[in-house]
Amino acid sequence: MKPYLLSLAAGILVGGIYALLGVKSPAPPTIALIGLLGILLGEQAVPVAKKLIHGEPVLAFIKTDCAREILGPQAGPTPSRDA
Repeated sequence: MKPYLLSLAAGILVGGIYALLGVKSPAPPTIALIGLLGILLGEQAVPVAKKLIHGEPVLAFIKTDCAREILGPQAGPTPSRDA
């Protein structure tokens, strides 16, 4: 239930931003797709920032995990995760 409430809250926030910017909702297809791209990029900004703060390697993470999240599984090899 929590993901649904968080999604609703995010939608309300974005709706408010759309109203402030004067964009009709539902947005025209191009604006909507750019917004979705922004969401994907924003999702990846948090883990990248955490890695930067902790001094962990970032470039490899962007080339593998981030690329796969944004572009799909064809973007790169799946990293091996030791159990």
